[in-house]
Amino acid sequence: MAVPKLALTELTEASLAKTRAQTVVVGTVQAAGGLELAPGAEAVDAAYGGTLAEVLTTLGATGAAEEVVKVPSLGRLAADVVLAVGLGQPEVTPEQVRRASGAAGRALAGTKRALTTLSAVDLQAAAEGVALGAYTFTEYKSEKGDKPVQNVDVAAPAEGTAKQHRATLKAATATAEAVCTTRDFINTPPNDLFPASFADRARALAEDAGVAVEVLDEKQLKRKGFGGILGVGAGSSRPPRLVKVTYRGAKARKKIALVGKGITFDTGGISLKPAANMDNMTSDMSGAAAVLSSVLLAAKLKFPLEVTAYIPLAENMPSGTSYRPGDVLTMYGGKTVEVLNTDAEGRLVLADAIVRAAEDDPDYLIETSTLTGAQVVALGNRTAGVMGADEFRDRVAELGQATGENAWPMPLPDELRSELDSKLADLANVTGARWGGMLAAGIFLREFVADGLPWAHIDIAGPSYNTGSPWGYTGKGGTGVPVRTIAAVLSDIADNG
Repeated sequence: MAVPKLALTELTEASLAKTRAQTVVVGTVQAAGGLELAPGAEAVDAAYGGTLAEVLTTLGATGAAEEVVKVPSLGRLAADVVLAVGLGQPEVTPEQVRRASGAAGRALAGTKRALTTLSAVDLQAAAEGVALGAYTFTEYKSEKGDKPVQNVDVAAPAEGTAKQHRATLKAATATAEAVCTTRDFINTPPNDLFPASFADRARALAEDAGVAVEVLDEKQLKRKGFGGILGVGAGSSRPPRLVKVTYRGAKARKKIALVGKGITFDTGGISLKPAANMDNMTSDMSGAAAVLSSVLLAAKLKFPLEVTAYIPLAENMPSGTSYRPGDVLTMYGGKTVEVLNTDAEGRLVLADAIVRAAEDDPDYLIETSTLTGAQVVALGNRTAGVMGADEFRDRVAELGQATGENAWPMPLPDELRSELDSKLADLANVTGARWGGMLAAGIFLREFVADGLPWAHIDIAGPSYNTGSPWGYTGKGGTGVPVRTIAAVLSDIADNG
């Protein structure tokens, strides 16, 4: 889905009188003395004779986070409606703006043109929020409902130059587009999104963006020895793929490898999952979609980097040709793995891709995947677990927190490594214990990372897919996490090495 068209505008009483927007968005906050208007609403308030906060309070508004209250303009403005959205506490953070803007974006469905003043508080957060909040996925619905808001005029902040504002809006729009592309992949049902069709869509997007793309089919995977990807995909009639997408920026200073898990549907294989909620496993390729979109975003923003996504794609199905508990797989690079549970398949395809990525000698490696239910147990549905080399892990987690994606650093305790010992192979794909499942999966992946390579593994099992009600700028279904974290890391590497 295309994001709304965002355009900068100067906001004055005179421009408000001429705006073509049907709805004007203002922010409210909870203050000690009651509801207050957020910065940027001054001209709108003036049109109400300085009584807008009073009017909103009369209607029951409190300024609580994501609260939405609509007020008719009654001819005070050229726009028909003022939409007031709550920011919550008055010490406003970018994430508060992003969530409030997202709530406004959802509430603007059916509106052709809106004007937002939340950008006076934080331009990037307001732009990202409204674009992501407006997202819908209706491709498979006969009745598509109200269209998302099509155009949003974004009030220019008082601070900064017009050139700076344009650059910020361009980056915010591109980032929102990348997140929405990821969401589209995740929300596409598995009968239409399988390894070959994912690879075809990736190729088309890469070629449109002018970046290099390579796809290995099952014959090439076998010839090159990708035992993990082939093992997991053996039970499906739709064979696996490995996609490599590379952007080479001008004067690239660093080389970054991105790896994303691409299980286009996960039944658990022979170790079959329970039927309840198995439909959510359409999201098991969220990591693959995220790294693909991240490379395309790097190209659009012209980062001075070389960024390559390695995307292992397979469908994990039970059949007479499935891999079995007790099998030993020879992974790409030669290590052997005893399969104790075919539902721990993601780490097998990722191991192949990680070894392949390391062959190209990157300076950093970021891998992301819907890897373990243990991540949800430990951190819930909105916080990703980040593991890896300590310094780079902490850097990724800090940047993830700054974007609002709530990444959290987690350890890789050495004492858990022995739990992965195998009686037959170099290691087993799961431990025999219930505890530390997220960490054990990270330790498994560490076995395939080249010595000395700064790396981070982002487990997004919970945050990648929202099965509950919409909130902030997050609707139901695919969320696009951790595209904004990866984008922040790439930007930081471009600036600081």
